Amino acid sequence: MRKEVDVLCITLTSPIKIGIYENKKLVKTVVSKEKSSDVLPLLFKDILQEYDVKKLFYANGPGSFMAIKIAYVFLKSISVLKNIPLFATDAFYFNENQPIKAIGKLHFVKVASEIKTQKFESAQEVNFRLPEMLDFNEFSTKATPLYMIGAVG
Repeated sequence: MRKEVDVLCITLTSPIKIGIYENKKLVKTVVSKEKSSDVLPLLFKDILQEYDVKKLFYANGPGSFMAIKIAYVFLKSISVLKNIPLFATDAFYFNENQPIKAIGKLHFVKVASEIKTQKFESAQEVNFRLPEMLDFNEFSTKATPLYMIGAVG
C-alpha cells in the first residue's frame, strides 16, 4: 500500500522545490534546476507512482508569469484528471514576506494583505523554503494564478 501524502510545489524561480508531506510534516524534498515545463511531468510521474497523493498545494504568485502559468496548468490538470484537490497561497508565505523580483528594479512586496510593486536600487535575493509543517489554513481553494501583470506594466 502506498503512503498517503500531500504535495507542495514552489516553481516561481530556480531551483524548483517540491515537498512531500505525510500528516502535514515534510518527509521528502525534491529540488531541480531544470525548467518547470521539462521537469514537472517527470517528477510527478515518479511521485504519483510512489505515493497516494491526497492534496496538491502550490505558490500561485507573484513571480515569473510563465512559471506560474506552467505550474497552474500542470497542477490543475492533475487535479482534474486524478480528482485531487488543488490549493494555493501567495509566494510570500514561502520567503518570510521578502520582496520578489518583478521586472527591472521593480519587486513585488506584500503590505498587510495587499501585493504592490516597489523599486529597489539593488536586486533583492529571493529564497523560497518549504515549510517543515503544512498549515492548511494558509491555503485557499481559489487556486488561480496571481499574475500581477498590471502592476508590472
